[in-house]
Amino acid sequence: MTTEPVTTENDPGPASSIPFLRIEAVFVTESETPSNDGPELTPQTDASGDGDTGQQKSKPVSANQWMTTDSWAIRPLGLDGSRKLARAAMKVALENKADDALVLDVSGQSAEFDFFVVATGTSRRQLHAISEQIDDVLQKDLGDLRMGIEGYQESSWIVLDYGNVVIHLFDEDTRQYYDLESLWADAKCLRCEDLDLRPDGTEMTPPSESKD
Repeated sequence: MTTEPVTTENDPGPASSIPFLRIEAVFVTESETPSNDGPELTPQTDASGDGDTGQQKSKPVSANQWMTTDSWAIRPLGLDGSRKLARAAMKVALENKADDALVLDVSGQSAEFDFFVVATGTSRRQLHAISEQIDDVLQKDLGDLRMGIEGYQESSWIVLDYGNVVIHLFDEDTRQYYDLESLWADAKCLRCEDLDLRPDGTEMTPPSESKD
């Protein structure tokens, strides 16, 4: 599967009901055993109607039977670097009043990813604002290049792929349906206080007073 990184701010990429980057690997944990249970999910074409999503065609699969696709090379950020990116994305989500924002530390369960940032928005506009501001902070302020984006136009599930760190922005129904927290139940769940952030995204400890 070939997916080109997206760098254009005004054209975030094709819409899809289900993000189909290498993020399909999100649904395969080391201990997962394929099962025929669960609803079938059929990938859709992009909203432009030309049928070209830039994605490999896939057969319908169940929610707990996703297959891992070819991966892009992952940059060796190290856990500290990955945690810094995840915290910055979490901070933006909180500042934009995202619901139930959290970080999943999956570094012990996955060789592919270190952290997932998961948050819920109540409107398309809010999800877009969170997505765009996360890009601004991670790319412009931290100098980290986004590898890809999916789901921006359809906006029920926006995925921002930063290599070791992947940000998942959901509407409420889609988040409940895919339930990443249960799929990655062995991951460590980090809430705002675990990252020295208040629920509004402000710092619990001023930077000048923070521990080294």
